[in-house]
Amino acid sequence: MKKTLEFLKKAGTFYLATTEGDQPRVRPFGVATEYQGKLYICTSNEKACFAQMKNNPKVEISAVVGEEWIRLAGEVATDSREAAKTAVLEDNPFLKNMYSANDGAFEVLYFTKGTATFYSYSGTTATEPL
Repeated sequence: MKKTLEFLKKAGTFYLATTEGDQPRVRPFGVATEYQGKLYICTSNEKACFAQMKNNPKVEISAVVGEEWIRLAGEVATDSREAAKTAVLEDNPFLKNMYSANDGAFEVLYFTKGTATFYSYSGTTATEPL
């Protein structure tokens, strides 16, 4: 997971794909955090993407840095613990302008399983389990 987290942080913006019925939905995200050995992302429970992930926890993430890119495929679950939310907020202080651990809207989700695949234009690939 270390290589995956480093890549996502270096990219800054990555794209999360969910599904709504039979329609794929993709949107930019910018927070990836490691907590207790798991990869976390966050959002508001007022957003459609949160409802989509609750309904179907299968997601994919893609990001590009220079001539390399990543595709992360897996499943996420919500972690309602205050400690997990606080860890994400501490790792991403800019979020404190929008959320707090107990505001009723801030949600953190972690990958319960998944694989990151790394690609480059030279054709080399590598994988890393989450």
